Order: sequence, then structure tokens, then C-alpha cells
Amino acid sequence: MKLPYDALETRLALSPVPMRIQLPGGDSVGPAHASLTLKLHDQTAIAALATGAIGTVGADIVEGRVEFEGSVRDLMAAAQALLSTDPAQDEHTSWWRQTLAWYVSKARHTTAKDAKNIQFHYDISDDFYALWLDPYRVYSCAYYRTPEMTLAQAQEAKLDHICRKLQLKPGERLLDIGAGWGGMLLWAAEHYGIDGTGITLSKNQYAYVQRQIEERGLTGRVRVLLQDYRELQVDQPFDKISSIGMFEHVGRAQMPSYFATVRRLLKPGGLAMNHGITAGGVDNDELGAGMGEFIDRYIFPGGELLHVSVALHEIARAGLEMVDTENIRPHYAKTLWAWSDALEAQLPGARAILVAQHGQEQGEQALRAYRLYLAGCALGFEQGWVALHQILMTHPDGRQETGTMRGAQSCYPFNREYIYAPPQAGATPRRKP
Repeated sequence: MKLPYDALETRLALSPVPMRIQLPGGDSVGPAHASLTLKLHDQTAIAALATGAIGTVGADIVEGRVEFEGSVRDLMAAAQALLSTDPAQDEHTSWWRQTLAWYVSKARHTTAKDAKNIQFHYDISDDFYALWLDPYRVYSCAYYRTPEMTLAQAQEAKLDHICRKLQLKPGERLLDIGAGWGGMLLWAAEHYGIDGTGITLSKNQYAYVQRQIEERGLTGRVRVLLQDYRELQVDQPFDKISSIGMFEHVGRAQMPSYFATVRRLLKPGGLAMNHGITAGGVDNDELGAGMGEFIDRYIFPGGELLHVSVALHEIARAGLEMVDTENIRPHYAKTLWAWSDALEAQLPGARAILVAQHGQEQGEQALRAYRLYLAGCALGFEQGWVALHQILMTHPDGRQETGTMRGAQSCYPFNREYIYAPPQAGATPRRKP
């Protein structure tokens, strides 16, 4: 037992935060008055700490084999120091492992399994999410147009940023794939005058958006469907499409079908926005050091990350044209810390909600998992292990005029000025909710 303890002491010395480990049996390693303490109830956690398998340590915390005392920010600072490898670099990139991963991905992403996975995460409790999300309940990266913005302001800025990129106009038909709690639909309807359709696999979100549509007087202009994107059939394609925070649930094997569906549902010449998390490494589809396994087990079962280059490849193969790509990775780090801080400030209320919904043991585990997940993801975006790309694409129309092929035409102006310029007087309606 001496060797793991020595390795543990070596690791602790690397931590920028004074950290103490209380071992099973009462012995301890590290300074007595450290700001962060880990209490180990199981010997197996020693090896995970000594080797930098922080995802395994996270699982031990969720399952109650390890307790921590101190702030989650200090815990993340210590976790980063304990790492022995770069989590963004896949250790298993041989061709046969990648081929196996493709078949596993295909098997995991049937319509039935995707519905189950979405409901596992998003239907945990609407009241729980409401504690730490903004009033629109936007559960994706905010856009801090100015540094002093609050989370609520930055989420509204993000919704408006996407609406501007899509050049939404009154009366246009917008499809929102993975509509969440309806933030994009509601914002676009009330500020840009669109006719909106949203789809989701979450029963809770579906019911919530239905209520919001009625309460805001949007019946007939906005609707939501409880449906898989692959099964959506329409008589007329949409003018514009948004997909915000849904891309991560698709899976590598289903990516060709996903973008082919976007093309099928988008009218020729129209614009589509894919706003999603991308991998920091070129070949990995999850974070290393056990973090990917942690997220898959406790947070997002079935989630897979692709490098932006892979996404762009699939977009091109589907016959869509990428016209603008923006990486807003630091904005997601700031968003996640805002979520984390809001949850940490309301732990008793969060615990009461989850325990009432799921029982004592499962509720406590869920709270521990989300505390680690939000802070851990904030760290991941800060370090560049993951990124967030907004990819704007078109469905080129290729129509003929007077016998001449126009080629790949769309409503995109190939100039970014329209995204950032203030709206002209009398242009787009800006109705307040």
C-alpha cells in the first residue's frame, strides 16, 4: 500500500488548491487545514486518484464512495492538476477500434433508444432545471455579447444572434429541431414574427412548451411535436431551420442521416443553423480520463462528440453548403460556470426537488452528478477539451433562369455585416414578450 500513497502525495503536490485526502481507516494525506478535502470510504479510489482517472473519482463521488468538502471550483482546479493525460486526445484511434465504435454508435441510436436517452436527462425534473437556468430555460451555450451581461441577457443575445444569422423575417416558417423548453421558438415568434414548429423527444419539455404557447397567445403561429427528427414528414419544406444543442445526441453513425434530413426539410435557398458541442480532438468522440464514461452513465447516455472537421465533412456530403462557422467555446465556459454557481447557491432546494421526485438515494446521487457535470464541463470548455460551433449552412437551389443555370444560390449574402449591424427602422418587428 505504500506505493499508491506515495503516488498520491506526488499528485497532491501538483494541485494549485491545498487538498487533503482522508483515507479509509482514518489516516490522511495532505495538509490538515486544506480548503478541499476528499474522504475516501473505499480503497479503490486511491488508485484512481493516483493515476489521474478523474472520471472514475467522479463516479465514486456520485455513488457515495468518496465525499468532498469544499467548493466545486476548487475541486475542478485540483482535478485538472491530477490529470496524467490530455482528455481531448483519444487513446484508441486504431482503424478497427474506430470501426467498432461506428457499429456501436449505430446500435445505440435507434429512435426508441434515443427517446429513452433524451427522457433520462431532460425529464429528470422541470423544477430542478428552473432553479439554475434563465427565464427562457435555454439549456445551451449563451452568447456574452458584452462581458458584463447576466446569464439571462446572454441567453437572449444568443437567441437573437441565431435569429440574425438565419435572417428570420415575418411569416417565414421556422423548424427548431430539439426545441428544448421552447426558448428559440418563443423568441423568434415574438421578436421576428415567424411561424414556428418545434420537435422534441422530452415529454416534460413538450408539455411545458404547449403551456407557453397558450399562455403567450401564440396558438396557431407556434406548435410543438413529440417526435423524432427522422420521422418528421411535411408537405412543404421550411424556410429556415435551427438545431440548438441537439447535434450532440445524434451519434457519429447517424450523422449522414441527420444532415440529409436537414436538407430534406429545408427549402432550396434556405438557411439552417447547427449550434452544437464539438470534440477538441480530431478522432475522439468522448473525453478521456474517464470523463466521457461519467457523462454517458450519469448525464447524457448515448451522447457522442465530433470534431468540427467531421461535422463539416458530413454537411458537404449531404449536399449542404457551409457558409459561416463560429467557435464560441469561451462563452460556454462562462455559461456553465453561471449554471454551476446558480445550482451551488440553491443546493437545499435542488436536493428537496430531486429527492421528492426520485427518492432519497437516487435524488442525492443525481444532485452530486449534476454538481460535478456542470463544473467539470465548464473546466473542459476553458481548457479547450471541447468546443461549441455555430455552423450556418444553406440548401443551394440551383434553379435555372432564362435557360441559364445560376448555380449554388441562396439567401446568404456572403457578408457578415448583416449579423452585427443594428436593425434598420421599420425593418424586422421587435415585439416584447
